[in-house]
Amino acid sequence: MVQKRINIKNKKVRFEYEILDKYTAGIVLVGTEIKSIREGKATLGESFCEFNDHDRKELFVINMYIDEYTHATYFNHQARRERKLLLNKKELKKLHKEVNTAGLTIVPLRLYLNEKGFAKLEIALCRGKKIHDKRNTLRDRDNKRDLARIKKNF
Repeated sequence: MVQKRINIKNKKVRFEYEILDKYTAGIVLVGTEIKSIREGKATLGESFCEFNDHDRKELFVINMYIDEYTHATYFNHQARRERKLLLNKKELKKLHKEVNTAGLTIVPLRLYLNEKGFAKLEIALCRGKKIHDKRNTLRDRDNKRDLARIKKNF
C-alpha cells in the first residue's frame, strides 16, 4: 500500500512569532480523527498549546481543526476539541517553566505522519514579534523574491 505524504503546515507562525526551540510530540487521537488526517483534512490555522489547569503535567493542543470523517456513523469525533500531546516529563517541565517565567507561547508548526503511520505534531516555543519585526520580515521576503527574478533573467 502506497501512502501519500501528509504534511500540514501552519504558515502564519513564522511571520507572527520568533521560533526559539522545536519539539516533536505525539497526539492522542480517536479512530475517526486519524482517518481524517490521513485524508489530509486538518488545519492548524489558529491553534495553540496550553497546559491544563489542575496539575500542569499535561500539554494540550487547542483549536486544531480535524474535519469529521465522511464514512463514519454516529461514532464521529468533534472537529475542534482539546487533544493531549505526548512529551517526555523533562520536556514538559522545561516548557512549563519557560511559558510561566519568560511569557513565551507554544504553537504547533506542522502535523505529519511518521514512517510507522503515527500522527506527530511539531511544536515550537515562540516569542511574539513586534510590528517592526514583521515589517522587516516582509521587506526581506520581497528582497529575496526580487533577487530570484533578477537571477532568473540572467
